[in-house]
Amino acid sequence: MFLVGSPSHTLRRLPILRLLLLLQVLERGLGRASPAGAPLEDVVIERYHIPRACPREVQMGDFVRYHYNGTFEDGKKFDSSYDRTTLVAIIVGVGRLITGMDRGLMGMCVNERRRLIVPPHLGYGSIGVAGLIPPDATLYFDVVLLDVWNKADTVQMSILLRSPYCPRMVQNGDFVRYHYNGTLLDGTAFDNSYSRGGTYDTYIGSGWLIKGMDQGLLGMCPGEKRKIIIPPFLAYGEKGYGTVIPPQASLVFHVLLIDVHNPKDTVQLETLELPQDCVRRAVAGDFMRYHYNGSLMDGTLFDSSYSRNHTYNTYVGQGYIIPGMDQGLQGACIGERRRITVPPHLAYGENGTGDKIPGSAVLIFDVHVIDFHNPADPVEIKTLFRPPENCNETSKIGDFIRYHYNCSLLDGTRLFSSHDYEAPQQATLGANKVIEGLDRGLQGMCVGERRQLIVPPHLAHGESGARGVPGSAVLLFEVELVSREDGLPTGYLFVWHQDPPPSLFEDMDLNKDGEVPPEEVGWELSHSLDLEARACFLALCPPPLHLLSFKPSSPAHCAVRPPIWLSRTPPAPQVTPRLLPVTPRLLPKLYPTCSPSYTPPAPQVIPRLLPKLYPTCSPSYTSLNSPTPRPGETVLDSTRGPFPRPPTAVDMDPHRFDVLCSPLLQFSSFIKAQVNEGKGRLMPGQDPDKTIGDMFQNQDRNQDGKITAEELKLKSDEDREKIHEEL
Repeated sequence: MFLVGSPSHTLRRLPILRLLLLLQVLERGLGRASPAGAPLEDVVIERYHIPRACPREVQMGDFVRYHYNGTFEDGKKFDSSYDRTTLVAIIVGVGRLITGMDRGLMGMCVNERRRLIVPPHLGYGSIGVAGLIPPDATLYFDVVLLDVWNKADTVQMSILLRSPYCPRMVQNGDFVRYHYNGTLLDGTAFDNSYSRGGTYDTYIGSGWLIKGMDQGLLGMCPGEKRKIIIPPFLAYGEKGYGTVIPPQASLVFHVLLIDVHNPKDTVQLETLELPQDCVRRAVAGDFMRYHYNGSLMDGTLFDSSYSRNHTYNTYVGQGYIIPGMDQGLQGACIGERRRITVPPHLAYGENGTGDKIPGSAVLIFDVHVIDFHNPADPVEIKTLFRPPENCNETSKIGDFIRYHYNCSLLDGTRLFSSHDYEAPQQATLGANKVIEGLDRGLQGMCVGERRQLIVPPHLAHGESGARGVPGSAVLLFEVELVSREDGLPTGYLFVWHQDPPPSLFEDMDLNKDGEVPPEEVGWELSHSLDLEARACFLALCPPPLHLLSFKPSSPAHCAVRPPIWLSRTPPAPQVTPRLLPVTPRLLPKLYPTCSPSYTPPAPQVIPRLLPKLYPTCSPSYTSLNSPTPRPGETVLDSTRGPFPRPPTAVDMDPHRFDVLCSPLLQFSSFIKAQVNEGKGRLMPGQDPDKTIGDMFQNQDRNQDGKITAEELKLKSDEDREKIHEEL
């Protein structure tokens, strides 16, 4: 056909045709004219398909690969490469083709289609090819160019996409993971890694790749996309590869580099944000809480602690995590943000893990260190302010304290604050009422002192955390001591400031029946509010004990009497006060203003002489509707007398007074009296009634609801008895 020889055979296959070639050359040299005697004809070229992109055109000496159909003027086919399913692969312009084909291929682009009309003297001349091409035949060729290259070609590379962040470039000896699409120069696909669901992983410059690919990958960054064109002599050459890559084929690879590392690589650290006040760095053995985003080198996210809304908590340098992270977290500060690049031999190796981390993958962790501590850490105490005046007494175990605090995590996350409530926090030091670390940090403080406390989790809420507090969290407290009260010795609910009364039981036994019960034995005035100094008040309590008392500044005037109420009209005769004797020992204890030598006045004194004895008081008192009562209180009514319903208010024209009555208990009344008179004190920070109730239970040995003289014992006496028994 267009070869110098048979249309269907190469010169090497039919050496006999060399003679025909020689004759053809002689004919061209003689300048054989057309039968009509017209000038010599040239090749006619019709370009009926030109590709949009034409990176190179065929030149003299190029090696080309193309398909063709050869016909005569009448359309009869005499040869076709398609019928042989084999491309023509040959060098252009060196005499291996008929002259018309050599000229017709010049300037062609890959994938261009041309129709060539080759006159006889540029084809097979007056001799033709016996049995195939008659003499003086004009030949018609439909040609499509599929490949072109030159022995002087090198690997051609063009960057399609490159990330602005390039941690490293590929070098010889590196191990790379990349995806690719492989095509011939005409676009025919022969292979791709995507269809296999995995990257192509190999070493660079070690002979594991075709030479052109070894060269084409050099200098690539992770995440970069690159087009690599490789001439056949740097690919699979004359042999090709299987049935997908023909001989002498140029190869085109579109490559996406996933990651690159070297077996000699170590962990790479990049500090993204470093707190200014970094006073401590993590070391092996520390327990750390951190957030992270984990991605492959091309940016593919494979895991994130943020998505779980929970930090990753682990020991550092103890083998609980991959070696690269163990190394990368050491030296970090609390609050630091750092990027840790871990090569696969320090991560999950050749096998990878799960379906998100492939084998031989380089891992990148963007880490935010929330906090860390060591199991041996104590509470860190920093004094922020100490009162300038001398501080002779500081808080200690057993003391009852009031303090303000702000509590947060070390990353600044606010947790709790006493300022959110109306009053400071209260606690008894050493009583396990607060976490151990806070208890320790509050000891040794002066009133008014402010401290910063860093409490490790083993002295806080431990691995489990608490409501609003994550597990294994280090807590930051800012505390201020507001007040301090001395505590009681261990095991004591009440202590005497002086020697207890010698007749302790007799003083408690108000009705002298040899028993001190917890139930009420009467009522006492529990509260009165004097709104104006000139006013006076009246309190009446229900049976069996009813007390009348005027304001403390008035002369002592106490009486025991049945229910009565002063109203705007004088009381009826049937409710005239009836005086009863007052126990000399009882009255002073209940109302110290009443003298044991007090003599009750005559019955008519109260309604008749009251205005004269106390000019500021008037019998025209008026009762008001009562406010909501407190538990254990009763109300007095101006018209119907006292009833077991909650408290009253008396308007003493025009001033209002709250007059309340509460039950009188022998045991609790006695203890409260000692506290009020400064003779003893209860355990601070506890409900006094509950503490007194616990004291009663401790003394009621047989749990029969009352205390006898044999049961009543001081704790100091009990302790001495125990020591005696042990001795």
